[in-house]
Amino acid sequence: MHIPRLPTFHGGKAQHGVDLHRNAHLLDLMEPPMPRDIIPYRIPDGGPANLAERPTKVEKWYDDNGDYEKQLRARTLELRELQSKLYAEDQHALLVIFQAMDAAGKDGAIKHVLSGINPQGCQVFSFKRPSAEELDHDFLWRTARCLPERGRIGIFNRSYYEEVLVVRVNPAILQGQNLPPERVNEATIWQERFESIRDHERHLHRNGTTIVKFYLHMSKEEQRERLLARIDEPDKNWKFETGDLAARAQWDEYMHAYDEALSATSTADAPWYAIPADTKKNARLIISEVLIQTLRDLKVDYPEATPEHVAELGRIREELEKP
Repeated sequence: MHIPRLPTFHGGKAQHGVDLHRNAHLLDLMEPPMPRDIIPYRIPDGGPANLAERPTKVEKWYDDNGDYEKQLRARTLELRELQSKLYAEDQHALLVIFQAMDAAGKDGAIKHVLSGINPQGCQVFSFKRPSAEELDHDFLWRTARCLPERGRIGIFNRSYYEEVLVVRVNPAILQGQNLPPERVNEATIWQERFESIRDHERHLHRNGTTIVKFYLHMSKEEQRERLLARIDEPDKNWKFETGDLAARAQWDEYMHAYDEALSATSTADAPWYAIPADTKKNARLIISEVLIQTLRDLKVDYPEATPEHVAELGRIREELEKP
């Protein structure tokens, strides 16, 4: 695996290879992660998602905690190397979307899987209740402002998909969006929004942004146990919100909304992956594998120096080596 000896410049950006260079011995000594089959977790293009038939728990990818840590570390290092190439090449962007019910592990997945990514090449956005300004725009506006630049990875912790999930399950929110009454037909609006999302993602793909979307598929029983842990463990009390119970009471409605949204918007250019999430560590390994394979498929690499640039570096070296 190539490790840059010095930062290189391309398109006005510095390729920060310092941390990778310091960890080169780890990359050399550590076995690369064994490729795993991710197709079972991918929602077919155009659906159906069939979430009710998909498992929330699968056979573990790791033998014990030590093996998990070793695998996660190896994948983190490979993600770091791939991100470094993405940043240096400055042609593609990667948008990663996380959606799930409360307590499914979105924050933990982002923290653990992307812990080694250079923060200068990665941004995380969490979308909560929209502001008054955001409500005065179309439903894609607030997330469009946060899309990643070329060479960068953008993480959306929740996203514009809330508009076909939370808003669909809670119609009062739609009524408060001040849309022209003649433009709102509850019999067709969700299909219309699915179409808008597909068009939006198709546009991004055509312009160099690769999109991968994760739905953390957790069972209702596992959610119950995690919510109880947030009450029973003092260091997790801050995570508990009374709104979590309201959403839990609407579990069936949310499952229906997720099933239709994933079925309608999983495409070849912007696939959904339903990640079994009852085991957090397993989910993190699967997510990291999907990201690695996605970046590998882009065939990103460090830009090759032109003969003129090499000659210029030689002249600079000669100048620096003078006493």
